[in-house]
Amino acid sequence: MGLSCLIWVGCQAEQTEIPARKVNLYQDWDLQPGDVLGNYQIQSGLGDVAVDVQGKRVYMPFDGLVEPDGDSRELCVVISSAEVPAYIFRLCGLDQPHLGDLRQGDVVGTGSIVAFATLRKQTDGTWAMVEPAKDLLVQFLTNP
Repeated sequence: MGLSCLIWVGCQAEQTEIPARKVNLYQDWDLQPGDVLGNYQIQSGLGDVAVDVQGKRVYMPFDGLVEPDGDSRELCVVISSAEVPAYIFRLCGLDQPHLGDLRQGDVVGTGSIVAFATLRKQTDGTWAMVEPAKDLLVQFLTNP
């Protein structure tokens, strides 16, 4: 009995809790990812581009931090990087996303339909949704 406990404790992976990130949007819409309408959960919002990734992997296009989104009830993650400090990226619909510091090419997660949003920092500190660049979306979808 003692041996099995020792083995169990020795094999336990240490999990670090990644705090949720609250993104203060420049634009404010009533419906946001994670909201519930009737019995249905909103999966994306105005400004998101939904891609049918068919269960395939979504990759980090650069080194950065993946955090849970504070407003979406665990549906979305927010990605930030020192390589693109004026932008953050919100991805919704990933299954069991990998959180924390990731390197370029690391898998962020998988999903069926993943909604991508690009947000640019404004002078007042808020974030405005902007059209995502096609080449950046390709980087999220292909292994470098």
